[in-house]
Amino acid sequence: MTQHVLVINAGSSSLKYSLVDAATGEAAATGLVERIGEEQSHHVHNGHEDDQPVADHEAALEAAVQAFEKHGPALSEVEIVAVGHRVVHGGDRFAAPALVDDDLIAAVTDLVPLAPLHNPANLEGIEVARRLFPDLPHVAVFDTAFHQTLPPYAYTYAVPSSWLDDYGIRRYGFHGTSHAFVSGQAAKVLGRDPGDVNVIVLHLGNGCSAAAVRGGKSVDTSMGFTPLEGLVMGTRSGDVDPAIHGHLARVAGRTAEETDRSLNSESGLKGLTGVNDFREVLRLRENGDERAALAFDLYCYRLKKYIGAYYAVLGTVDAIVFTAGVGQHSAEARAAAVTGLEGLGIHLDPARNASHDQVVSTDESPVKVLVIPTNEEWEIARQSVAVLAAR
Repeated sequence: MTQHVLVINAGSSSLKYSLVDAATGEAAATGLVERIGEEQSHHVHNGHEDDQPVADHEAALEAAVQAFEKHGPALSEVEIVAVGHRVVHGGDRFAAPALVDDDLIAAVTDLVPLAPLHNPANLEGIEVARRLFPDLPHVAVFDTAFHQTLPPYAYTYAVPSSWLDDYGIRRYGFHGTSHAFVSGQAAKVLGRDPGDVNVIVLHLGNGCSAAAVRGGKSVDTSMGFTPLEGLVMGTRSGDVDPAIHGHLARVAGRTAEETDRSLNSESGLKGLTGVNDFREVLRLRENGDERAALAFDLYCYRLKKYIGAYYAVLGTVDAIVFTAGVGQHSAEARAAAVTGLEGLGIHLDPARNASHDQVVSTDESPVKVLVIPTNEEWEIARQSVAVLAAR
C-alpha cells in the first residue's frame, strides 16, 4: 500500500515541501516558497512558478495546498499518512524521530538557544501545519539524532565540564538524515547488511560534513556544537583556531558576534575567492585564478585529512561515499580527495570517476569509492512511517 508523507522543511524565510511515497522515495510533487515576508515571494511547484507576496509561513503553506489543487496531485485525492517535519536541532533529548505533541513543542522550544536561526522556523512550520492538517499525525525528524550514537569521548570537548552541564556545549553534528540515508544506500550497493559495513560519508554541498559510520551508527562527525566546525564549506570556514575570536577582539576591536558572522557567512570558498558556488570556483581555477586554485586545494586537503582521520577511527573501511551537490558532480574534488591514499586500499578509476558512475573505484580496490545521491525527504518520510508503525 502506498504511504504518502507530506515532508515539510521550514526555513527562516522559505518553505520547502514534498509529497513522498515512503516505500519507493518517489515524489509525487515538490515545491519551494522563497522570500517569505518580502515584497515579492517566489513559489515553484513541480516546475510551475508564481511570484506574489507571501506574508508568513501560514500563507506559504496555504499557497502550497492551493498549488497541489491547481497543478496536482490534489491532496484531497491522496492518502497521506503523516506530515514529516525536518527539525535541525534535537540536542541530546532526541536520538530518534518523534511524534509531535505539546511536550515535543516545549522541548524543541527549550533547544532554541542551540539553533537560534533554525529551530524557531522549524517550530513555526510545525505549528502552521498542525493547524492546516489537524487530523494527520505529525512527526519531527531531527538533523542531530543520527549522531546521538557518538561515544562520549567523541562528542565531549576538553573544556570545563560545567559548560556541558550548564550550556550543553558538546559535539552534536548535523546533516544526520543525509548521513543516515546515504550510509544505508551504500550498504545496499555493497550487497551487505548495514550492521556489517563501515563507511565514511562525505556530504558536500554549500554546507559540508563528514561522518564515520560503523555498522549503521554514527561514531564521529565533523560538524560540532554548530555547523561551523569541520570541512571547508561555501561560506563557512570549517576548522579554525578558537583563539582567533580573542585575537581579533584585541587587535581589530571585533566583537564575538562580528567574528562569528564572518566565519559563518563570509568565509569558506566565498572568503577565499569571493564566490561560494563550487562550480564557479572550478571555472575560475581553470582560467588561472590563483585564489581559486588555493581554495580548491584547501577544500580537498581538508577532505583528505578527515578521510584519514575517520579511517583511523573505524579501523577498517568498506567504502567512502560522496554525496550532495559537489560530492555527486565534481569528479575533480573526488579525485583530489582520494588520490594518494592508495596505501589505505583506495584506488580510484579515472574513467568511472569522470563519468560519475555509482562505483568510481577500481574493481580491485579493497575500499570502494561510491557516488550516491542523497534523499533527505525520503529518509524523513521513511522515519515518519516507522514512528507510526511503532505506536
